[in-house]
Amino acid sequence: MFAAGGSDVANVTRGQREATISGHIVVLAVPYPEVDGILTAFGAQLAGKTVVDITNPLDFSTFVSLVVPAAESAASHIQAKPPESHVLKAFKTTFAATLVNRQVGGVPTTVLVAGDDADAKTSLIDAITVGGVSALDAGALSRARELEAIGFLQLTLAVSEKIGWNGGFAVIR
Repeated sequence: MFAAGGSDVANVTRGQREATISGHIVVLAVPYPEVDGILTAFGAQLAGKTVVDITNPLDFSTFVSLVVPAAESAASHIQAKPPESHVLKAFKTTFAATLVNRQVGGVPTTVLVAGDDADAKTSLIDAITVGGVSALDAGALSRARELEAIGFLQLTLAVSEKIGWNGGFAVIR
């Protein structure tokens, strides 16, 4: 999606702990338990950057609950580590297939974006929409908990085969 919109995209894969992060938007597309190690390895490079948290902070062994305290979110945990970065929560209500197809259930896919930095949100929303997907400002970073809960519900429905991996929730405006 980002590349389709003309953005340069670079991937840092497992084991590349010495990589240089050069972009101004960094997407954490990793399992939640890996976040602390990544922030330790790359924290200094994240200063001043927009860090997009798309992690699923849930117990994958049971699918019973989120693993962050009720008043917190994975995104708030991440924001506390490199505090000079601008953390956003996004892509929690969209599966990969709905981003590729640009629709869910015949309705255009909408990425909900939560965060406290207006400029960071605008940059991410612009990059998403230029890539052909709709995006909507979902409010402050404190909304990340709700986005994570919706993502958790969506994952549990897909794992239990009540919806497909191309299904999910849509925003109709």
